[in-house]
Amino acid sequence: MRSIWTGSVAFGLVNIPIKLYSAVQDRALDFDMLDKKDMANIHFKRVNANTGKEVAWGNIVKGYNLDGKYVVLTDKDFESAAPEKTKTIDLHLFVDVTEVDVILYDSAYYLAPAKGGERAFGLLEEALNKTGMAGVGTFVLRNKEKPVLVRSAHGLLILHTLRFLNEIRDPSDFTVKTPAPKKNELTMAKSLVTSMQSTFNIADFKDGYTAKLMKVIRAKASGKKLPAPKVSVPKFADDLIEQLQQSLTRPAKATKTVKKSAKKAAPKKRTK
Repeated sequence: MRSIWTGSVAFGLVNIPIKLYSAVQDRALDFDMLDKKDMANIHFKRVNANTGKEVAWGNIVKGYNLDGKYVVLTDKDFESAAPEKTKTIDLHLFVDVTEVDVILYDSAYYLAPAKGGERAFGLLEEALNKTGMAGVGTFVLRNKEKPVLVRSAHGLLILHTLRFLNEIRDPSDFTVKTPAPKKNELTMAKSLVTSMQSTFNIADFKDGYTAKLMKVIRAKASGKKLPAPKVSVPKFADDLIEQLQQSLTRPAKATKTVKKSAKKAAPKKRTK
């Protein structure tokens, strides 16, 4: 696997040479847009909204609509606003991982030591693992500066780019008024949550949609006709108390499967 960036992680006076690798990959099926008459690929043209004529790439500029009037920006304008390019991930402070709200997390990357940085890299990973802390700082990637968080997981260092606060919609805009729960309702709801408690393991969740869609594609390619999917609509009692009671008294088998598989797939203890 090729690294997408090389540089260093710095904290205090310690500078660790590292390589950066993408930690995620898109598994969605890739579809082309076709003309249903002859299955020809559809191409998109850059067309002038006033004349209807196609515009060459060389005649296209970028403009920002400021108070109803476009301000055209050149490459030099973008360069003047770009952050200073560095090859360092500067960690300015360390915080408890739980202090950072998950809504701030953006992309994820794996860090690996470059030649000569193995000892210091291992030391930082072990220190973060033992303290439960994460390093927070800044990082410039593809001409954009982003806040970042570096944490220890699975014996590795993982870097998460974080969203700026102005990228997060104010939660107060989505506040809804709900009636206070009744004491017996809350007691039963807490009992239900506790009874369904288990160990989280993402391996227990499968991408069933992509697998079924691929099955449909193969069936159509071979001329087979698949049966229409069954749509099941769950029936619940109108009364909230009754819903909770039914949930608590349903067969325990419904939740044991997940618990068992999660426990079996739990990560092994770290070894050094």
